[in-house]
Amino acid sequence: MAYVITEPCVDVKDKSCVNVCPVDCIYEDGKDARVLYIHPDECIDCGACEPECPVNAIFAEEEVPDKWKTFVSIARLSVKNKEEARTQIDKLYPEKRSAD
Repeated sequence: MAYVITEPCVDVKDKSCVNVCPVDCIYEDGKDARVLYIHPDECIDCGACEPECPVNAIFAEEEVPDKWKTFVSIARLSVKNKEEARTQIDKLYPEKRSAD
């Protein structure tokens, strides 16, 4: 099991979760990235990130709500092909959200 960052993080990227991760497995793959990713092979399943997320976007992989299950595969894809992961996010959310 690994933790997964889901839809509420898209275009938010608060990074509170990054500050508490003991193994530094949460990444932003460049300035054009629209969401943070938890590396599924580096995550030690400690859960420290989950309560720190101000938008409740982080879930244990098996607890990701059905409406956001695609983020499990996007997280795995981000490790192998960052561009394709970005493309998937852009397809799901073609309009960028404002930072309000």
